[in-house]
Amino acid sequence: MKYLIAGLGNIGAEYANTRHNIGFNVLDALAQASNAVFSSKRYGFVAEIKHKGRIYVLLKPSTYMNLSGKAVLYWLNTEKIPIENLLVVVDDIALPLGTLRLRLKGNDGGHNGLKSINELLETTDYARLRFGIGNDYPKGHQVDHVLGEWTEDEQKQIPDRLLIAKDIILSVGAIGLERTMSLYNKK
Repeated sequence: MKYLIAGLGNIGAEYANTRHNIGFNVLDALAQASNAVFSSKRYGFVAEIKHKGRIYVLLKPSTYMNLSGKAVLYWLNTEKIPIENLLVVVDDIALPLGTLRLRLKGNDGGHNGLKSINELLETTDYARLRFGIGNDYPKGHQVDHVLGEWTEDEQKQIPDRLLIAKDIILSVGAIGLERTMSLYNKK
């Protein structure tokens, strides 16, 4: 069984340590734990790992956030992965910092990466792992917060959350979405 795990973010050094790139960070942690290396491919950076008889194709789109759907659709088709085996890892300002929520489907919540995926896949029925980045910013400064770098205090919390996110992704393939949700969404 094969899964496409798409971690959303923006390419380029100026975005490397921003909250909006947490999807890339989660996939980097997963690849590193599995000794996998990303290769530059069409519409993204791709790595493959195996765990408990499952194949996980890790995708960090190079299309920039607002065109993430182009990369996701291309790699679903190229790898012949059904949409029910797609998991998108995305930042979420509606969740407190470090909170992880696995969902079977949902709307875009104003997130341009999810909006692009929804439009090109013509559905919102795909799993997503939402990584809370908090909403501690003054009114009207959402973009500055999302595209801003982690504070020193925030950076201390991120490594542990990345490990849990990695475990959630592997669990989805091993025991399924619903059982993984019941295990991790309570924590």
